Order: sequence, then structure tokens, then C-alpha cells
Amino acid sequence: MKTIYLLLALSLLTLSSCAVLDYEPNLKPLDNNEKWALLPIVNHTDVPQAGLRAEAITEVLLRSRNINNLLHYPTTLNQDSLFEPAETKIVNTAIDWANTQGARYAITGAVDEWHYKVGVDGEPAVGITLKIIDLKNSNNIVWSAAGSQSGWSREALSGVAQKLIGKMLSHAVLSSDIPPVAQPITPKTSTP
Repeated sequence: MKTIYLLLALSLLTLSSCAVLDYEPNLKPLDNNEKWALLPIVNHTDVPQAGLRAEAITEVLLRSRNINNLLHYPTTLNQDSLFEPAETKIVNTAIDWANTQGARYAITGAVDEWHYKVGVDGEPAVGITLKIIDLKNSNNIVWSAAGSQSGWSREALSGVAQKLIGKMLSHAVLSSDIPPVAQPITPKTSTP
């Protein structure tokens, strides 16, 4: 009987989707009311436009976290292709653009895996890095994360990516995540 329970537990472990997430927490909450800029998410895969797909998901998830003043870089700055020798130049040009727009924070990153695994099940697999740059503080990186996740064989690749990016961004502490501090109530005194 114990053998059956052990086999059942092991089979459940092998059937679950795998995810890995590492992040560097930000020391101070990031002000979601500031102007933000979404910069190119560079495609390091052989899947065309994987970076653009990750950008679209990231933009929606940032807006869902109350980052409403979000600029998107000009499309002429993205050259999503299989050959990207100038990717650093493109990101630097996008940072310059964000500075001219008066943005406080910029988010960028890279897609390192975006495909269905080969085999009978064809599970979706995604690997992404993201970083938030404080443009008003010497372009310091104030938050970064790297994550990868695979899903079930019938799960959509974009759904796995959305879950992963959502988990990653949930670890970036925003000012709206901090509850307001209650002001002490001062008793009213009446003068006779």
C-alpha cells in the first residue's frame, strides 16, 4: 500500500509543470504614478518576434498593476530578427528615447526560450529576463528577474509566458502595493 502512495506521489511530481524564478528585490517601492517606458525585449531565440510577443504581454501586465502612464518605444527601434548584432545599440537608443520623453523608469529584458518542446507531449517552454532601470538615477538597475517555466502539453505558449511574466512582475514592489499610513486621530479639545 505504501508503494502505491509513493508511486502516486512521484507521478504527480513528474506531471506538474516546472518553473524557476530568481529576482533581485527593489530596495524602495517604485512609483507607479511616474512616467514609465517599455523598451525592447530582445529576442535571443530562433522564434521570430518572440520579443514582441513578450513585450505585448508585459505591457498589459504592467497596466494591470496600475502603471497607467506607460510609453511604448517607437517601433522603428525594434529589429526583431534572427541576426541581432546591434541589440545593445538598440536598447541604448531606446533608453535615450525614454529619457527624452521624461520617463522615470524603463523596463527591458530578453527572451531566451520560447517554443514547444520536441516530443510526444510538445510542452510549451518560456525563459525570460526582465529589468527595471531608474532613468533619473544614473540608469541604475533597481529591479531584475530571470525566470523559466514549462506548461502542460495542451497549454498555450502565450499562457505560460503570461503566467511567468506575471509572477516575475509581482515581485517588483510598487508604491501602490504599500497601504497608506493611517494618520493618528487627535482628539478635539473644547475650550470653555
